[in-house]
Amino acid sequence: MERWLEMSAAALGREIGKGNINPIALTQRYLDAIHAHPFKDRIYTVVTDERALLEATAAAERSASGQRKSALDGVPVSWKDLFDSAGTATEAGSLLLKGRIPEVDCEVLKTATSLGLVCLGKTHMSELAFSGLGYNPKTATAPCVNDHSAVSGGSSSGAAASVAFGLAALAIGSDTGGSVRVPAAWNDLVGLKTTSGRLSLSGVVPLCARFDTIGPLCRSVEDASLALASLEGARPVDLTNFKLEGCRFAVCDTAGFDDIREGPQEGFSNAIHRLKAMGAVVENLELPQVQEALDLTGVLFTPEAYGTWKDQIELKPELMFEEILLRFRSGANILAPDYVAGWQKLDQLRADYYDATSGYDAILMPSSPILPPNINRLSQDHEYYVNENLLALRNTRIGNLLGACALTLPTGIPSCGLMIVCPPMQEHRLLRLGAGVENALA
Repeated sequence: MERWLEMSAAALGREIGKGNINPIALTQRYLDAIHAHPFKDRIYTVVTDERALLEATAAAERSASGQRKSALDGVPVSWKDLFDSAGTATEAGSLLLKGRIPEVDCEVLKTATSLGLVCLGKTHMSELAFSGLGYNPKTATAPCVNDHSAVSGGSSSGAAASVAFGLAALAIGSDTGGSVRVPAAWNDLVGLKTTSGRLSLSGVVPLCARFDTIGPLCRSVEDASLALASLEGARPVDLTNFKLEGCRFAVCDTAGFDDIREGPQEGFSNAIHRLKAMGAVVENLELPQVQEALDLTGVLFTPEAYGTWKDQIELKPELMFEEILLRFRSGANILAPDYVAGWQKLDQLRADYYDATSGYDAILMPSSPILPPNINRLSQDHEYYVNENLLALRNTRIGNLLGACALTLPTGIPSCGLMIVCPPMQEHRLLRLGAGVENALA
């Protein structure tokens, strides 16, 4: 039973299907591990023992009668604290929402539950999802699995930690500027950023609705594929027999390597070497549209975030972490004409970018140019916090700005990920590429 906590979600699902693992015993094993773990209260906001066991019991009955609903039927999953779950506090990491208890599950949780996924509980996150670090002095800060004195990445901080520390088979998070991919990379996990609009945001606490996306943090590309299918109620993509030989990748030389640290650079270089050894063609490419899109960050993200939360924030600003409060309020300084013009420019940049990259299967870059920052220093050094937060999200934010889908994979260097970026709504193609890259990096 101990090895269950180290198995991929897909492997657990297969063993359940063969009758080798009982979903009730599996769920109880995870619940016991959570309650016994020293970081439990820094990872989970609430553990839904009763719900989990009820859902596991139903999964066990289906398994015994040969009526499993999906490949992950009976597999225990954690959910970021911005997905509404009926009767369970959903507070998005903020004291502004303390005591908020939804009456119904959000749409993606309903869909996943209908396919048999077992809800273990809710995980901690950056306040209102507006930071890539995962540092939250108002609720809790989850640690990085590779350095317990460092943050786990955000905003899906507890989500990543729940999987990395063996306290969930997979986790569901959200990604507005990198909030799935940064914590996945820093905790040596696979993280999938879906295309905006692919998965329903109904019942999900918003940050910037035009950029918000939902995605899994997990142990393998296969897990990511099965999780996506479970969230949208569809068949998973076939990942078998994919070969990298002849695939054409472009390394984005624009912005992605500015101020990069030694570890992420080494991890990326090693990964590229392995891809070439598998027969992939990798070329460097300057993409000026990337920097121009990044220059629109402040014009597009902060005014939408502040417009969404202004009333709640200004009613009780003293409840917020000062760094997050300042970031939200910066959106008040953006003029409406500049916001509209920014979106018009971004739409054109997106078209130009996809025209320039149309000859490639995917774009590659380091998932994050930095390693997980130290918690204590973040709490004491304003400039360090601001600089590390901006750098943490710099590369991942490119995917959000360009409307892409993206996948981060561990490179073998601790807390250093390789990011694969594909055009909008091409998740199945992305996952097949990811399976090939994963095999090359194994």
